[in-house]
Amino acid sequence: MNREPELAVLAESVRHTLADAHAAREVALAACRSTIRACSNSIRAVHRRDDEGAAELADEAAIHLHRAQDALRPHPRLAGAGPLHDAEKEYAEARLTACLVGDDPLPSPTQLGVPCAAWLCGLAEAASELRRYLLDRLRDGEVARGEELLAAMDDAYGILITVDFPDAVTGGLRRATDALRAVLERTRGDLTTTVLQHRLQQSLDSRTPTTDA
Repeated sequence: MNREPELAVLAESVRHTLADAHAAREVALAACRSTIRACSNSIRAVHRRDDEGAAELADEAAIHLHRAQDALRPHPRLAGAGPLHDAEKEYAEARLTACLVGDDPLPSPTQLGVPCAAWLCGLAEAASELRRYLLDRLRDGEVARGEELLAAMDDAYGILITVDFPDAVTGGLRRATDALRAVLERTRGDLTTTVLQHRLQQSLDSRTPTTDA
């Protein structure tokens, strides 16, 4: 039996399917890169205390992320690959960082349109990102604000360590949580040193005699 006609039809169908997957992957990769870039810029804007700019950049990231998700939706195997997870995680990080800094309610994974694993990893990295913001506030003399930010970092860590599932399920959350723990302890030490110095300075100032003009 001559299989050539049959194989030709099947091969053409397979090539068409693979071509669609390849085209979707190229669209998604470009959109993921744009998402990550916009998220990075959004977080930098948060540190500059540019709330409006941070929100605009996060909105831009959402557009790129939705494009990537839409492109890969017909291709579940590709959707489960690294680039999309990374983009979703970075988007969650950008939104959660802004909310943690602004003392705003944290959006859920559903509200952000990302999987739970990406949301959790984003929360871990957002809490780590608070270290830089906290140190900036300490340099500005805002010790009380630094204590509030450390408490937020501690709260996030306390929740994340209760999520005990394999990395295949959580997308590498354990590694992100371990990194957060190290950042948290360094930050606690920095804040403690600053608080002690602040109290010492207040004590010295209170003992300095004043002279009447």
